[in-house]
Amino acid sequence: MDERECAADGEIHSADYSVSGTGVVRNSASGILRVVAYPVLLLSVVGVAAFALRLRWDPAWVGPLFLIGVIAYLALLERLIPYDRDWHPGKDEWRWYGIYFLLTMAGSGLAQLLVALAVGLISPEEPARHLWVEIPGALLTGSLVSYAVHRLGHRNALLWRLHGVHHVPEKVNVANNGVNHVLDIVLAQSLVQLALALVGFSRPAVLVAGLFVAAQGYFVHANIDVRIGPLNHLLAGPEQHRLHHSTDLSEAGHYGSDLSCWDHLFGSFTWRPGREPTAVGLHDPASFPETGEILAALLHPWRRRPAPRPGPE
Repeated sequence: MDERECAADGEIHSADYSVSGTGVVRNSASGILRVVAYPVLLLSVVGVAAFALRLRWDPAWVGPLFLIGVIAYLALLERLIPYDRDWHPGKDEWRWYGIYFLLTMAGSGLAQLLVALAVGLISPEEPARHLWVEIPGALLTGSLVSYAVHRLGHRNALLWRLHGVHHVPEKVNVANNGVNHVLDIVLAQSLVQLALALVGFSRPAVLVAGLFVAAQGYFVHANIDVRIGPLNHLLAGPEQHRLHHSTDLSEAGHYGSDLSCWDHLFGSFTWRPGREPTAVGLHDPASFPETGEILAALLHPWRRRPAPRPGPE
């Protein structure tokens, strides 16, 4: 029985456990880390948001710096409390993932530029309503649009040729969260930001919601042995998102990467305690270029589709 099978019953086990004093201490430290890892991440969102609002930090650099900190924190946890050691990126994968990450950041920047050009600076500088009313509203609105775009990316054949690039890796970890087709990022983030701008949420509210979404997006992809229990019914977690990447489409679901309320509402919530995917990746691996074939992946949406084979008469 491996480490994941042992942990599926809800108890905390560790492959590092031994009867020696050093082994017991290591096991205890790992157990504590599994419990505090997510609360620490949420507290960092609250702390950075509070300082950013109070000191009027520029969102243009607060967001990217916070994201770098989140990635570093979760990458460290992947080494200390891994869910599956075989999911650690190899040397070649680090190189591929780095290129994809830069493309993803470029896509995100382009999305912001397009929204600014489309609607101008229509988001008010200061909240029209109380900020603590605006923040939940911005989070719910952005989350709903993100859920809809994500689900459509799995249901629409053309959009799947963009979004499917993200599902090619047969691992789920912090590094390959950035494996995306750049146009998939532009489309998804443009629609979310456009919705927030058109509704009229203030920039401080969008900043706070954005910090939470960024942290959640990398948290759900983290290859860490953390279980959030009943919180799964409110917030998305790694347990859910591994199912989303499952090769078994009947258990995939979970299109929300920040809140899980929309998955409950629209019938795509499949998680239950102890449920884990047998394998992650594409249901049909031959339908997309491999992760290392970056140029081929970017050109994939325009590749000629093979002619359908004639069926039996």
